[in-house]
Amino acid sequence: MTSQPDFEVAIIGAGLGGIGTAIALTREGITDFVILERAADIGGTWRDNTYPGIAVDIPAQAYQFSYELKPTWSRVFAKGSEVKAYVDQCADHYDVRSHVRLNSEVMARTWDEGRQLWRLQIGADHELTARFVVSAIGSFVEPKPVDIPGVDQFEGKILHSARWDHDYDLRGKRVGIVGTGASAIQIIPEIAPLLSHLDVYQRTPIWVGPKIDPVMPAALQRFFGRFPAVQQQVRRFATRLIEIGLVDLVRHHERYPYFAKGAALLGRQIWYRLQVRDPEIRRKLTPQYGIGCKRPSVSSRYLSTFNKPNVTLVTDSIEAVTPTGVRTVDGVERPVDVLILATGFRMSSDPENYRRTPVRGRDGFDLATFYETTRLESYEGVSIPKLPNHFMIFGPYGWTGGTWHVLVETASTHIVRVIKEAQRRHAGAVEVTQEATDQWTAIMRERMSHSLFNTNNCSTANSYYFDHHGDTPFLRPTSAAEAWVAARTFPFDDYTFTPSRSETVSTSPGPALGEAGVLEETS
Repeated sequence: MTSQPDFEVAIIGAGLGGIGTAIALTREGITDFVILERAADIGGTWRDNTYPGIAVDIPAQAYQFSYELKPTWSRVFAKGSEVKAYVDQCADHYDVRSHVRLNSEVMARTWDEGRQLWRLQIGADHELTARFVVSAIGSFVEPKPVDIPGVDQFEGKILHSARWDHDYDLRGKRVGIVGTGASAIQIIPEIAPLLSHLDVYQRTPIWVGPKIDPVMPAALQRFFGRFPAVQQQVRRFATRLIEIGLVDLVRHHERYPYFAKGAALLGRQIWYRLQVRDPEIRRKLTPQYGIGCKRPSVSSRYLSTFNKPNVTLVTDSIEAVTPTGVRTVDGVERPVDVLILATGFRMSSDPENYRRTPVRGRDGFDLATFYETTRLESYEGVSIPKLPNHFMIFGPYGWTGGTWHVLVETASTHIVRVIKEAQRRHAGAVEVTQEATDQWTAIMRERMSHSLFNTNNCSTANSYYFDHHGDTPFLRPTSAAEAWVAARTFPFDDYTFTPSRSETVSTSPGPALGEAGVLEETS
């Protein structure tokens, strides 16, 4: 029996995670890989989200790979179109596109113990095999299903933040938007001036700080182009500042509670008062939970939008969507022409993601069942026992540092080390040990038990940081530097390497590719 797969490595997803992993493999001499992308273009989040006002919510100087600096960011917080262009730039510069198979959604992943490889079902009627699989599906995988009675009977236009229809003209319309998360905060001030009326349906208020977003002078862009070492230092400084706010102060809140409490006091007593004139509206917009329980956002326009006479904040729960409007539990029905759904996304650890596209490993292991019934665990946020030759760019306790790019570089370094070691040992399978997983996860849980999430009045935050087990496995409670070192020094004894059952070496170029980027079977 041959153990030769179609590809040595299959990467699922062609967003920043998949492209960063591909670059890491290429830089280490591993070129027999494929990137399987379900959509018709690369880009992930920045391909799908094109709603009005979309931009990064951290400085663009930090939102880039350390090895691929962009000196020409147009402003401090780059617009979404610029980020998509940066994704394309990375893919082109490192010849990643030649490995991408578009319109190729992975519907199931099944470990073949006999052949020591993964069988990937692509679409309805194709199968591809790979020795190793890297899941780079991102942190926010699918838009959450809208659980509002009557939404299917609405006779007006429905827009979703992740599926925006730019051909539809909102001018003069009555609009209702459901949700006040990161997407809505950018959409609301952008569209409000165009509308006859806007109703904002808020379930949980969000902390919003000022957004200092000047245009980057052309002279500074040219300077960064001539002196990349200077820009590298700016990137490191910006990344470290973000990490202090999003990770360090969360992890060490019990030791330094005055930072979060002081920021909340400044927000309530100064920023929100300056932004919102009406005290009752301001009260409704002000969170009662502590800063950091939900990821805070930045905007210098969102809060002040509620001063406009054509904008209404609705905090009563929605009872139902009617054919012509939205009815709340107090019996009031507000007519709308357009309903915008900004209701968030399913996290990568949501079991429902893997009921639709199952992942089945060794000894009957099913990832959906595991996530549903077991407290989340991993090794270094990358590996899970019972899934041999399978890695995640973002697994439980996996968010490293202040930006997605730091996470991708760190995780891909770990993954490439394991793959190369398996190849060096001529191993057909490699699996993280349960003992190493238990030890590492126990450290993460113990550190998180002292974090802001458990010590800052987060019970009313309705935060995606908390999973259905009540744990907070989103952040990795270490510094980016610690994670960076760990990715380069973790002991290989934490993995079990099983010798290959065949001496066949993978040299296949893989299945043929059609003109539209769709997998075609070869005879």
